[in-house]
Amino acid sequence: MAKDETSQETFGAAPHERPVPRISIHGFCEFPDTGNALQRAGDDRRLSKAHLTVQLGGIDAAIEHFRGQTTPNLLIVETKLSGQDALKELDRLAEVCDPSTKVVVVGRANDVELYRELMRRGASEYIVAPLSPLQITEMIAGLYTDPGAKPVGRVIAFAGARGGVGSSTIAHNVAWCVAEELAIHTAVVDFDLPFGTVGLNFNDESGQGVAEALSAPDRLDDVLLDRLLIKRGERLALFTAPASLERDHTTAPEAYEAVIDVTRNSSPCVIVDLPHAWSPWVKSCVLAADEIVIVATPDLASLRNAKSMMELARHARPNDPAPRLVINQANMPKRPEISTKDFAETVGIEPLAVLGFDAALFGQAANNGQMLLEVAPRAPISEDVRQLARTLTGRASNARAVEKAPTSILSFLTSRKRA
Repeated sequence: MAKDETSQETFGAAPHERPVPRISIHGFCEFPDTGNALQRAGDDRRLSKAHLTVQLGGIDAAIEHFRGQTTPNLLIVETKLSGQDALKELDRLAEVCDPSTKVVVVGRANDVELYRELMRRGASEYIVAPLSPLQITEMIAGLYTDPGAKPVGRVIAFAGARGGVGSSTIAHNVAWCVAEELAIHTAVVDFDLPFGTVGLNFNDESGQGVAEALSAPDRLDDVLLDRLLIKRGERLALFTAPASLERDHTTAPEAYEAVIDVTRNSSPCVIVDLPHAWSPWVKSCVLAADEIVIVATPDLASLRNAKSMMELARHARPNDPAPRLVINQANMPKRPEISTKDFAETVGIEPLAVLGFDAALFGQAANNGQMLLEVAPRAPISEDVRQLARTLTGRASNARAVEKAPTSILSFLTSRKRA
């Protein structure tokens, strides 16, 4: 397969996908629908660090509220007026606004002249209602993104629906394919500190890289990151786990977030390999990722857990697409399995990929410290991994669809309310 030498230049998180910094935002709305949109935007993962307050009353309420006190980093005000009447309202607001406060005006009139005049007077943005939560999120992110800033990488988190489903193996193979065949600089972050396998799977020694970074995240910068990462080829870097049981790994959830933030500043693609656990930091890493991949096997425990994870993600990430589902170890000889159609129907989403069980190929790759595409590049499972990597990076259309199945004996799970 020919490598796309321009891939790594165009891949990464879009500017509006950058997390918004720790800022204070206060919204004063004239209409309830605008207030509701602001509140829903505040639940977006990209605004998780920001503090958002919303109340009704429009510009008059904002003037009264901030008379004699400091205004927030970002002030969003809605006006029912247009033309000169709207400008007079904004002039009154300017008298109580601190110079450092960014002001966004929400109006009901698509007035180009009003927009130009507001920009001339120092407003940060003028947007026309009705608004969607995603529109608000993108607008706020855009205000705090330096146009000349270096692009940040896209974070793809792999999580297993239960232990032993092969989530790490799939994550590592996808990362290798993204780096070697799609020519996108990629970093693999192994957060399974006691049992991580990224060193084994890539035939490299386990190291203290991730553990050292997590122990002092405030010291982690591009220079230290470059020292801690293990380079494998021109475009792949490994953030290996110590795989040691001698010490307890107790780390604040914020440290994991900091490590990911620094890593994504140096790599267009960041693959986060998460352990099968559900501690606060694992949950935070899953929900904060740009893309979530849930790996499951066709059994009842995986089905139940995958459904729960899907429902949680849909509820906690209302402005994001649903997580991706990968069914691994399918068609294992002599093992009773839940059919792909039943699995898709119960979970409520079609699998992005269904990876067949090939004990010989997986075993040979694992024992040799190689990837599937290195051992057997033309094997069907290798092509499935290749298609998965291309889809996750936007280099291909969705993987083959799976038809929805009729109601089955698993209806007791389907009946649970979907978020």
